[in-house]
Amino acid sequence: MDTEQIILLGATAFVGITSVQAHTAQQRPNIVLFMVDDMGWQDTSVPFWTQRTPLNNTYETPNMERLARQGMLFTEAYASSISSPSRCSLLTGANAARHRVTNWTFRKNQMTDEVDDQLTPPDWNYNGICQTEGMPNTFVARSFVDILHEAGYHTIHCGKAHWGAQDTPGELPLHFGFDVNIAGHAAGGPATYLSERNFGHDADGHPTAQFAIPGLQKYWGTGIFLTEALTQEALSALDSRPSVPFFLYMSHYAVHIPIDRDMRFYEKYRRRGLSEKEAAYASLIEGMDKSLGDILDWLDRNGQTENTIVLFMSDNGGYATGAEWRDEPLYTQNAPLRSGKGSLLEGGIREPMIVRWPGVVSGGTHCDSYLLIEDFFPTILEMAGIRRYRVPQTVDGRSFVPLLRGTGDPSHGRSLIWNYPHVWGNRGPGIDLNCAIREGDWKLIYSYKTGEKELYDIRHDISEEHNLAAEHPKLLRRLSRKLGKRLRAMKAQRPTFQATGQPCPWPDE
Repeated sequence: MDTEQIILLGATAFVGITSVQAHTAQQRPNIVLFMVDDMGWQDTSVPFWTQRTPLNNTYETPNMERLARQGMLFTEAYASSISSPSRCSLLTGANAARHRVTNWTFRKNQMTDEVDDQLTPPDWNYNGICQTEGMPNTFVARSFVDILHEAGYHTIHCGKAHWGAQDTPGELPLHFGFDVNIAGHAAGGPATYLSERNFGHDADGHPTAQFAIPGLQKYWGTGIFLTEALTQEALSALDSRPSVPFFLYMSHYAVHIPIDRDMRFYEKYRRRGLSEKEAAYASLIEGMDKSLGDILDWLDRNGQTENTIVLFMSDNGGYATGAEWRDEPLYTQNAPLRSGKGSLLEGGIREPMIVRWPGVVSGGTHCDSYLLIEDFFPTILEMAGIRRYRVPQTVDGRSFVPLLRGTGDPSHGRSLIWNYPHVWGNRGPGIDLNCAIREGDWKLIYSYKTGEKELYDIRHDISEEHNLAAEHPKLLRRLSRKLGKRLRAMKAQRPTFQATGQPCPWPDE
């Protein structure tokens, strides 16, 4: 957008107020956002469904269980199907269709799209997001972290960033309002979790892999696992923080590939009969959970538990697609959800989410209302008591504080929108060149390539086994119109046919 807008939380329109309003330092809570990479809905011993599943009985995540006992578990929390779109929506509050970082980013001025034999992807924002003008193929926006920083928060980033391409301003978390950056850069995953391999560097400090993790040199060769090294660095940053409210973005590279073995937990799962790959993945999950417990323990030891909000979330579904056609065994799956990362079916976009807010949220509660990752932007600011702020972007997210307080349901009458006009690289159902809408119990997925439409009653068909498009033509037309209208209103992009150079039809055309 060309002009900045002042947003008043709770209002229905933008208003011309220029100051940031916040609680005093004594009243403002600390906030920890614990983000896991590629964690599926079932990659935990905490059931996010009406019943336990085999995976819930396979993995051990005692600290997720602890957090769920103390907070609210969300059964229908959504993100994008790929990392960068989710993380850019998280930071800016804008829907991925609007910010146009609709695929994963890495190298400056380079798309990451795989080739399709019929369609050409749009010229999307492959350089990511940025807080300043001047960089092509970026979305200019102000982060919620910068607003927290302006309001007096000490802001710490630890782990994966993946908001901007290499050698762009958006690559570095410090450019988005973080006071501290630990190991965050352009890459979307780790070269290796193993300090024995210097996290992807040679003995002279030169990267040996494109996803080499920056910093952390003091851990090279020590035998420490990446997840543990990041946790220790996060706790050190908390120990040395100034005496003001803090925001910690604990953004783990786990449980993204490569599936390295965290030997603290690996052998236990092998003894249970899991394959080497399955046991390695389970060890990644439990190592992540130990990190969560270490942070919760730090809050307890330092008397910060009652004044700290903890949010747990993942950025896309579990990596449960693609292995079959590469002749590799699947090491995880998302059942009863169908498909996984990269798909607009539930397995690719439904996430494990828990919120602990002492004094506000009752422990052991559940919420079945749906929300999208862009909602974290206004929610976290409202939690911090920041009611008005200046941003250049349109914020599509809605605060879910009413769900936490039990004062309302922002999902009523709301449509969630996804747009993925790309070829990711894996194969599987619901992957590539599509868009989707969820409204109430119903979800429509539209294929740009084939024009096919799938309609599912999510409440009664969580596995999306029954396409009801033929049985409900009026509903299909209504959702198609709404999806097409919303995409056009956000100036969303779509692929084009190579044969004609014409754009693919919108879902209502």
